[in-house]
Amino acid sequence: MGFVFDRNMARIYDAWSRSSQGRAIDRSIEQLILSLLDPGLGERVLDIGCGSGNHLLILNKMGLDVSGVDASPEMIELAKERLGHRCTLKTGVAEDLPFEDNEFDFAVLINTVEFLDNPVEALREAGRVANKKVFVGVINSLSWNGLLRRIEGYLGNPLFGGAKFYNLWQLKSLLKAAYGPVPISWGCIKLRPSFVEEMRPFGRPLWDWKESPFGFFLGVSATMAYRIKADKIPLKIRLKEATQPLMTVKTFSRMAAHQGQGGEFKARNCPWVY
Repeated sequence: MGFVFDRNMARIYDAWSRSSQGRAIDRSIEQLILSLLDPGLGERVLDIGCGSGNHLLILNKMGLDVSGVDASPEMIELAKERLGHRCTLKTGVAEDLPFEDNEFDFAVLINTVEFLDNPVEALREAGRVANKKVFVGVINSLSWNGLLRRIEGYLGNPLFGGAKFYNLWQLKSLLKAAYGPVPISWGCIKLRPSFVEEMRPFGRPLWDWKESPFGFFLGVSATMAYRIKADKIPLKIRLKEATQPLMTVKTFSRMAAHQGQGGEFKARNCPWVY
């Protein structure tokens, strides 16, 4: 199941989400989700590990039919206070979602897989309930921010001390383990320290990549491509050999019926059909 937030952890997470970095991510994550999921108005989305509802508010603002699930009852209560009747909220773990197959168009896990013991199983569950795409958003372990967050965890920050950070290749590996060779697209939020932002030779940013594996925040989406495969399962019951062909048995049955009606049949006039 992984790390479950209590009320104190909820307070710490909300404080971080209101920080300059947290607000910067929230301002940019809407465009990242739109570009990778391309959702339509009214489509259903499930936020797995929804916490106190920060990203549910973003998804609701985008015109989506939103639902959320979190392992912490206290986080769900906070989300209910913020969203009221605009959202369906349930308490449950990511590895065993309390929803039906294909109940949603999309599933999103934003800052969720970092706190899971079994992220592959959680991704499989996300793919079970979503019939179009699954979006995963994480702080990039190869970014300067990921390095700072890991240092904070080593120094005793309870929020990041229990987190496992991922890079792009690790995320792709998790998605492949969960779904196989499905289409994957990705993007990033390229937030950099202020002194780097000031280094703009010829009026352009120092790193002006559309997709950077070193971006501050990574977003990766997997398109659900359902396949049917027949397993080679050996028969455990040995078939018995037939004593005579099926058509022969059927012919004898007709002969008996005809003889019962007073007719006569001679074997030499009876054509055998196999």
